[in-house]
Amino acid sequence: MEIRTFDALGSTNQYCKLLDLKQTEEFTIIWALSQPEGIGQRGNRWESEAGKNLTFSIILHPTFLPPQHQYLLTKVLALGISDYLIDLLSNEAIHIKWPNDIYVDKRKICGILVENHIGQKFESAVCGIGFNVNQSSFSDWIPNPISLSQITGMEYDLQTILEALVTAISERYNQLREGLIDRLDKEYLSRLLYLNERHTYRYLGEEICATITGVNAFGHLLLQTDDGKTIVAQMKEIELLLTGE
Repeated sequence: MEIRTFDALGSTNQYCKLLDLKQTEEFTIIWALSQPEGIGQRGNRWESEAGKNLTFSIILHPTFLPPQHQYLLTKVLALGISDYLIDLLSNEAIHIKWPNDIYVDKRKICGILVENHIGQKFESAVCGIGFNVNQSSFSDWIPNPISLSQITGMEYDLQTILEALVTAISERYNQLREGLIDRLDKEYLSRLLYLNERHTYRYLGEEICATITGVNAFGHLLLQTDDGKTIVAQMKEIELLLTGE
């Protein structure tokens, strides 16, 4: 693990585009203490108070992984981060919210953005992570945020948390390298927020009631509607309609 620390970067994922990723060692970490232009999924902005949270990118070279199974990287990251939180916060409910968020109870503590580089085979992946650590208040527009400090009342050393998170992620990444896909899929599903629960969604512009039944190999959300119809939804096609979400 090599950690490259910067006082400020617009976005750690954007910075990685300036690197020769093929010549960059796997598990190189690009860490910015301040990241004013952080990017989330769906083009959203990731807000983080300077010096309070972790905003970093991990560079991986999953050349062993078939490109059609690239969503397994998101699963690995989500499992590693949630492993860390389960160990740290033993009395809290830790969930993975599809497609790429980590929740403590029903509040968001972490977001993930994976940008893959695929040629004739899988070449590299830049895995951006925003993890709320010591921030005590958030902007009103952010839905359901929470930080470690808000949960425990403690202040944390950012580098210690960073190294622990990357270690937990690397353990799950090694399981992927070893081909333990069934295990990863099973444990990911066991932590999936709202699995087997009926909720209201907006799907392709239409409001529906449906139940999440799983996530397929391509990372698409699987749901069953009240009338028994199966839906296979991509990220931009569906939105949960739930008070507080």
